[in-house]
Amino acid sequence: MQQWLDRFCYKHPRLSIPGLMRYIVIGNVLVFLLDLFSTGGYPIATSLLSFSSDAILQGQIWRIITFVFVPATSRNIFLFAITLYFYYFIGNALEREWGSNKFTIFYFFGILLNILVGTASMYYVNMSMFFAFATLYPNLQFLLFFIIPVKAKWLAWIDAAYFALAVLQYLLTGHFLYALIPIVAVLNYLLFFAADIGSQFSYWKGRAKNRARQNQYRQAYNHPGSGPKVVNFHDAKTKTKTQYLHKCAVCGKTDLTDPQMEFRYCSRCNGYYCYCADHINNHIHIQ
Repeated sequence: MQQWLDRFCYKHPRLSIPGLMRYIVIGNVLVFLLDLFSTGGYPIATSLLSFSSDAILQGQIWRIITFVFVPATSRNIFLFAITLYFYYFIGNALEREWGSNKFTIFYFFGILLNILVGTASMYYVNMSMFFAFATLYPNLQFLLFFIIPVKAKWLAWIDAAYFALAVLQYLLTGHFLYALIPIVAVLNYLLFFAADIGSQFSYWKGRAKNRARQNQYRQAYNHPGSGPKVVNFHDAKTKTKTQYLHKCAVCGKTDLTDPQMEFRYCSRCNGYYCYCADHINNHIHIQ
């Protein structure tokens, strides 16, 4: 699916809105100010522009697009400003990495999935952008509460936990349709990053296998509490003739069992580990 999306983006370069998040932010600011200064404290702009299936069926088709500009935050100006800056920063970073074409398709595909659910809200679509950002820049640090440095990948896990909690709350309260909103937002992210997630899974799976093999080597040639069975290179001269001087850490050959074999010590292993000529260039380095 990701390859198809990449080909689609390549074949349709005109499907792009350069600086898309700039327009999203400006629209949110305008709606926020109209609600803030509306008479009687009633959010007139939000009520006229937010998504409503019944209103759309009655002819108010502009709501299919204008709900994108309805703020998801409260009337707290400080929280609203911080949220918009976060969306703007994340969106621009994705656009620089992907190009305007792919980011525009990513964003509008999330909008389309929300519309298909029937209860559209841009809150989870905007929040899901952080999953994409953390996948591309996992080690970038943010200052949590403006004090604590936290990497993007850990914040993404917190974001995922928040999404899971929201789905659970909707399900427990019987709002099954609303539970689909965060799910489709995550689905949009998975459509664009399935291959990246698969490659990361393969990478960590390979590392786990290598670590398991290293542990097998240690268990096979080391007794608990007695130190390594391989001979310390600097102490080898003190050994008697009845003991071996060299023992391969892989196959167990020694200079007594195979006097013609050549033995060497690996400088990349953590410790004095000896290997025969068959395994000096073909073994997993012990760290």
